[in-house]
Amino acid sequence: MRYFYRRSRWCLPGLCLPLVGVLAFAGFVCFSPARAALPVGSQAPLFDARATRNGSEFSFHLADALRQGPVVLYFYPAAFTRGCTMEAHDFANAMDQYTALGATVIGVSTDDMPTLDRFSVSEGHGRFPVAADPQGQIARMYDSRLPLLNRANRTSYVIAPDGKVIYAYSALSPEGHVTHTLDALRQWRAAHGQASRVSLPPAASPAKP
Repeated sequence: MRYFYRRSRWCLPGLCLPLVGVLAFAGFVCFSPARAALPVGSQAPLFDARATRNGSEFSFHLADALRQGPVVLYFYPAAFTRGCTMEAHDFANAMDQYTALGATVIGVSTDDMPTLDRFSVSEGHGRFPVAADPQGQIARMYDSRLPLLNRANRTSYVIAPDGKVIYAYSALSPEGHVTHTLDALRQWRAAHGQASRVSLPPAASPAKP
């Protein structure tokens, strides 16, 4: 008697090939550079969000912040990840420079408030606020949400007091976001708020895992 082996259609190769394709696509989405979609000169969408600074929660209103001067709004994927921790340290270390330029800094992610309370203390060192965007609605308004993921892309905007975007930079690498936004603020100050004079390169720097 002969015994015939019937190969299951759910065998290991049949499962692995689709999985490899999904992971490859996810890697492309997560680690390929992307451009900020809101162009210079466009009106920045106003938003209100629950925020925290040094563990103290409050309501952040973009309209109120803009009455005080320009705003640096930066989106980041997730608190306590390697790149986001590096970026928070960079912003915290540069806060004296932002303050001298009259700018407010606000970070936004899809993390919940308890996570952001801890992150604002341990990584932001209480130097600037971070806001919660749990459904990714603010990131979507700013075209800064990663496809297929409830995570924000690493994107930094500089917004003038009149609500116009004067600079935008998008790259998953944390390097460059502080340097470029500070330079954009300086150029804007020197040009008396003329967004067209801000000419920093929008090219993304190499991504870090």
